[in-house]
Amino acid sequence: MGLLSGFFGPSKDEVWSQLSNELGAEFSESGFFKNGKVILDYNNWEITLDTYTVHTGKTNITYTRMRAPYVNKDGFRFTIYRKSVFSWLGKMFGKQDIELGDTFFDEDFIIQGEPENSVIKLFSNRKIKELIQLQPQIHLQVKDDEGWFAKKFPEGVDELYFQVVGVIKDKERLKSLFDLFALVLEELCKIGSAYAKDPGMSLNEE
Repeated sequence: MGLLSGFFGPSKDEVWSQLSNELGAEFSESGFFKNGKVILDYNNWEITLDTYTVHTGKTNITYTRMRAPYVNKDGFRFTIYRKSVFSWLGKMFGKQDIELGDTFFDEDFIIQGEPENSVIKLFSNRKIKELIQLQPQIHLQVKDDEGWFAKKFPEGVDELYFQVVGVIKDKERLKSLFDLFALVLEELCKIGSAYAKDPGMSLNEE
């Protein structure tokens, strides 16, 4: 560990490399034209952790994200994030919150999605809720593709997707994120919203 690490702590690549070793995952370090990433093969799914930067005028915003393509059996969609002073904006666009009947969880998080009964089944899993509560910031959703300049998914393939502002270098937090993805993917299969098979694509090709 170099002199700068003594002032600023370990670098992202150092932390993520250690994380990869402990998870038995693949790690590729950052370079001039690419961001470092961690790729974990879990059952038939590939879970990818990386960062990306959005350039907005004179400001650059870096996000940490985690992604896992999967075969979506019934078009299930959900979004979950912590409540904030801006939570009312979602209601302006007609999005309705789903409550689980868990007072402590419902007070802290906004959940939206359809079909509603599948959303309730998924988030009735106690361990999933515990892992979500471990995240100080979270925005987790199912999405169909990543826009004009990114991966376009084959028919029937969607993506479990997490992102937050900033670079996460807390190894235990990242481990719990991988645990959360694994558990959500398994639970999606149990409730009949996903197939436990290879979606036939790799995010490592980007």
